[in-house]
Amino acid sequence: METDALLDGVVTSWDDPRGLGEITAADGRTFALQCTDLADGSRTIDPGTAVAFGVRPGHRGRWQAVAVTRR
Repeated sequence: METDALLDGVVTSWDDPRGLGEITAADGRTFALQCTDLADGSRTIDPGTAVAFGVRPGHRGRWQAVAVTRR
């Protein structure tokens, strides 16, 4: 997987107390999301928000969204 390219997607779930969620990319792949990876410094994001993001290897063998910006 190309880690330098930005992907487009939508936040499909968000657990505010835990600061964790999931993004579904335009091609249907899902990526874990942590509040510390929101580029604007906020600690929350609403499900349904369109985003652009990069990816990196995350925990437990899943790819994780990084540098997440709202579209």
